[in-house]
Amino acid sequence: MEAFESMVALALEDEQLVVSEAIKFPVTRQTTSGRQTHGFEVDLVAARRDKLVLASVKSAFGSRGVVADHVLGITENVRARKLYALLNDQSVRDAVLLGAASRYGYSPSQVHLRFYVGRFAGPTKGEDEKRIRAWCAEQEVGAGPIEVYGVRDVLDRVMRAAAKKQYRDHAVLVTLKALAAAGSLTLKIPSAAEIDVVLDDSTDDLALH
Repeated sequence: MEAFESMVALALEDEQLVVSEAIKFPVTRQTTSGRQTHGFEVDLVAARRDKLVLASVKSAFGSRGVVADHVLGITENVRARKLYALLNDQSVRDAVLLGAASRYGYSPSQVHLRFYVGRFAGPTKGEDEKRIRAWCAEQEVGAGPIEVYGVRDVLDRVMRAAAKKQYRDHAVLVTLKALAAAGSLTLKIPSAAEIDVVLDDSTDDLALH
């Protein structure tokens, strides 16, 4: 699991979800050579009794950032467009959603598609982020629109996890605790209202079906 994916996994766990690493789902498509089946990877799969989350994660910290045209699939750069096929190719995302729902025993209406972004392109003006969020809000996939989470959303939840007293041997959590111990970081638990979290009391059953 890549570093930012590890942080996203912690954020998902803070929602009382059980998290799995990347999983591939077979998608059959018509090509010029006939019908072919390929596996499309979902970076993280998370579950609790009432929902299944399929998360596409892109950090892009060491690059220009996540570009709106690439996510929306309106670029002539085929490679860039395919990086976001789970989002912008309806046949792929529908097949993956139905495959995941069937594999784990959920109804399609319980499956959430999420997009986690470490860095959006053009952060100063924020145009790419606005376009990506607006476009994702218009898509209907499973439980509703594609849900977009930025690095601040992830960090709020991870900081909350790191501020807890119990020890856990996890690279991200230990790094944050070490920074706090050295006085380089203040660990404050964000309130539920601050991170807009609503937890269902019936989420004690935390297992993939």
